[in-house]
Amino acid sequence: MSQSNLLSEEQSVLLDVGGMKCGGCVRSVEQTLLQQSGVLTASVNLVARTAWIAIKDPDQPLEPILQALSDRGFPAQLRKATQLDNSEDSDPESLSEWWSQWRQLMVAISLLIFSVLGHLAEGGKIDIPLLGLLPFHAALATVALFGPGLKILVSGARAGIALTPTMDTLVGLGVSSAYLASLVALIWPSVGWPCFFNEPVMLLGFVLLGRFLEERARYRTGRALKQLAKLQPERARLIVDKGVIREIRVGALRPGEKIQLLAGDRIPVDGVVLQGNSAVDVSSLTGEPLPLEASPGSELASGTLNLEATLVMEVKRVGAETALSRIISLVEQAQARKAPIQGLADRVAGSFCYGVVTLAICTFMFWWQLGARWWPQALNASGQGFFHAHALHGSLGTSAETPLGLALQLSIAVLVVACPCALGLATPTVITVATGQAARHGWLFRGGDVIERAANISQIVFDKTGTLTLGRPLVSNLLATEDKELMLVLAASLEQNSRHPLAHAVLQEAQRLKLPLVSSLAVRTFPGAGVAGELEGVEGTIRVGTPEWLKAEGVQWDKKINDEINQESLDGKSLVGVAQESIFLGFVSIEDRLRPDASFALDRLKEQGVSMFIFSGDRREAVERLGTLLGFESKQLGWQLLPDQKLQKLESLRQDGALAMVGDGINDAPALASADLGIAVGTGTQIAQESADLILLGDRLESVPEALRLASRAMNKVRQNLAWAFGYNLIALPIAAGALLPGYGLLLSPPIASLLMAFSSITVVVNALSLRKP
Repeated sequence: MSQSNLLSEEQSVLLDVGGMKCGGCVRSVEQTLLQQSGVLTASVNLVARTAWIAIKDPDQPLEPILQALSDRGFPAQLRKATQLDNSEDSDPESLSEWWSQWRQLMVAISLLIFSVLGHLAEGGKIDIPLLGLLPFHAALATVALFGPGLKILVSGARAGIALTPTMDTLVGLGVSSAYLASLVALIWPSVGWPCFFNEPVMLLGFVLLGRFLEERARYRTGRALKQLAKLQPERARLIVDKGVIREIRVGALRPGEKIQLLAGDRIPVDGVVLQGNSAVDVSSLTGEPLPLEASPGSELASGTLNLEATLVMEVKRVGAETALSRIISLVEQAQARKAPIQGLADRVAGSFCYGVVTLAICTFMFWWQLGARWWPQALNASGQGFFHAHALHGSLGTSAETPLGLALQLSIAVLVVACPCALGLATPTVITVATGQAARHGWLFRGGDVIERAANISQIVFDKTGTLTLGRPLVSNLLATEDKELMLVLAASLEQNSRHPLAHAVLQEAQRLKLPLVSSLAVRTFPGAGVAGELEGVEGTIRVGTPEWLKAEGVQWDKKINDEINQESLDGKSLVGVAQESIFLGFVSIEDRLRPDASFALDRLKEQGVSMFIFSGDRREAVERLGTLLGFESKQLGWQLLPDQKLQKLESLRQDGALAMVGDGINDAPALASADLGIAVGTGTQIAQESADLILLGDRLESVPEALRLASRAMNKVRQNLAWAFGYNLIALPIAAGALLPGYGLLLSPPIASLLMAFSSITVVVNALSLRKP
């Protein structure tokens, strides 16, 4: 069942959360949030660094919640719904953050260079005696540990004390263990331990390098949303008194003011055109390939592009109320809502660090007390490693000479090779990329759970009017006894003050043919039948309405006309008759035309193996005619259905598989909310869009199969990422613990282990980014 309306009595809040590094951090943040009074649900996105929470009382203060997160080492703040600001300083990829990440990269590379030079100096490869001295390596390790590594140590210790260990806890345990063991060996050489000062340096170097690459890849996953935000210009041309133009900030605009739009300008806010005619490119929001022909009365959305001529527009909505802001807000909330498939990874990641620490302790005890005795050759095999060993200062995992030294190096390798990051990133990276890509095409998924449901859809029910058809009745034929244009002029002149859709179709046809209308003197409306009145300069009463009403008013026509009327009715068209007094003038044939891409969209869905149905409140003839035209069988059609009847038929279909409902009107809202996936076309009513899980902006029905295909591809990527994340840890951890050391003499040294850990995280992010390719 659709979840979009379940929080109607609650308040949804989006928080920006810092300090998260891995799946353990996600679990810790979620547990902290759920422990707070009034918080009903919480969903955290590691990639977007956001938390989406539902609180019971909309007036509940958020300060205690934010403080609780900050106390756990996760500084948080409320994501404010304010005017979009795409300036450089407001972008998450701001100048200060950019230089901070590059400093981290420079520090990582420097640490690795010093480590390599130290090894080369030890082996006599280069003649720099200072680099080969043990005190130099001790000093370098101290600087690395309490310089760039201090943040990792503090974060890891804080998480460990709170009993919510994270990736920083594992790395901190690994580097601090190596440093302390080396310090003991340096101060008391008699213990016979090898010095590991070089290893904290290399471990931190690889960890920082991996995190830099991971951050760069993560930034690319959210690029689509940033590009959407940049669609809004920063300045607008305000029209003040006497037509004077003033350039002001977009944030200073207010509803009711008038702005000038030059050719090539982005529309800064939502508004209505007052003057001018131009083509407007709406593809950035809706994916529509053809431009919108804007004229007085046309509504324009922020972020679209004026192509041809100058327009004057009245401001209607600004700030967070604009279409562009609402789209970005929907995408941000969608990225924070998890897919159910992520639940297993989160549960594993939450306990993962406990398991890794336990495995590291067991590895240490086993190789210290038993392993080295059972397989004494393991001590010799450990010398064939990453770097050449030299004296007591060797490479960790390559120069163990005692059971205690071997046990220590293998347990540290276990700590640093483990990768809860990959588990935490497997799903949210894909959801972030998928929702961003969808938004660029005008498809708005309301969350990761919606994407997962969309990927499983096997049946789709379409509404007819406004979904498969344009929803705008148009004149298809004129049946006149004599003068067609005169008949149309009289009908349109009488109907020009009516709001009925059929009256609008008649008036639109007269305008298309550029026919001059005459003024009406007195018009009387007969509900459900038609209108009657007098026109200036025209003798007698003019009647425009249904054939049945005209007959009741004494209007007659011959058999030939009657046969044509019957045929038009069989074809599912609506007929509007026109008469002057009792003289029949003709009929206007009106139909709601099929969307141009309807057949193509349905063919694509058939290729995807989706079963389709049409449920409509329209009369039987119209539904059957449309069904025949689109290749539907009679059992796939439903007509003259009220909203509750649509619900009953939906329930009967759900036993055959996951069901989606596509609609656009108020009578579709209950069905959209009831279906497994509610899909609303963007031109539909607001209530229909609020009831839907997936909103398709624009008039392209082919967006339905394309959006479902994107959801299916996204879930395939999620499964691939989860398989990699679980598989990597299941294979790497036993090898790091020495499983291949007795039989094959193979082991993972901690530097290689840390590099693999970083590679594992980067792999899932890069795999998610491949979703951007068609």
